[in-house]
Amino acid sequence: MRAQLGAVAIATATLALMAASPPTGADEPMTRAQADQIISELRQIRGLLERSAVGSPAGQPPMSATPAPAERVTVGMGSAPVLGRDDAPVTIVEFTDYQCPFCQQFHLTAFQDMKRDYVDAGKVRYASRDLPLAMHPNAMSAAHAARCAGEQNRFWQMRNALIANANQLGSTRYSDLADELQLDRPSFQQCLAEERFKTQIAKDMSEAKAAGITGTPSFVVGRSTGDLVEGVLLVGALPYATFDATLKGLPGTQ
Repeated sequence: MRAQLGAVAIATATLALMAASPPTGADEPMTRAQADQIISELRQIRGLLERSAVGSPAGQPPMSATPAPAERVTVGMGSAPVLGRDDAPVTIVEFTDYQCPFCQQFHLTAFQDMKRDYVDAGKVRYASRDLPLAMHPNAMSAAHAARCAGEQNRFWQMRNALIANANQLGSTRYSDLADELQLDRPSFQQCLAEERFKTQIAKDMSEAKAAGITGTPSFVVGRSTGDLVEGVLLVGALPYATFDATLKGLPGTQ
């Protein structure tokens, strides 16, 4: 079983590198979207292998039925735009990549229910920080586009639109979305050209790395003290039930 899992892990890492650096000289190089899809399927296979290990053969100790405790981390709020009440008892900090298919999956599913049941209900404040991954060439520019829209009080609207259009990101799409959101386009374009939020985005990336956060979407769920949020780390396009169970275990969210 360890050999099988190791093989899957090696294949996953290899494909991730291929996605980050597409091969040259090939007639039909693998696209990043194809690599992301294959990686997703390999992760599902790995999960099946891990679950099948519970019924281990005789002579091998069974795997523990008790899940490992969730990792606890501390991150700052930084300059993150925030949804919800400032005095909400619990804070969720998401590190996101606008071109990440898992981020899109989360926001089209679990996020909508969590926003309704917890953020809009005043129980949770939700902060968005940036973690554009090197394998996604449009993720950094999209992060700038969201921040620049925020200068005109349209951050969350632009954020939602960018995530929904994760496969179509680029300068043309940003301009179209700016018009749809009725932004002052010259001001928006100038902000993009100047990379006005380069320092803030770099800080998000640096603090994610310092906290051991390397994938997207990643979430820190806990209570905040001043600028800091200390809580459990959740990673991936998890279902609403996972967030619901985690939040119900924290004071003030029942």
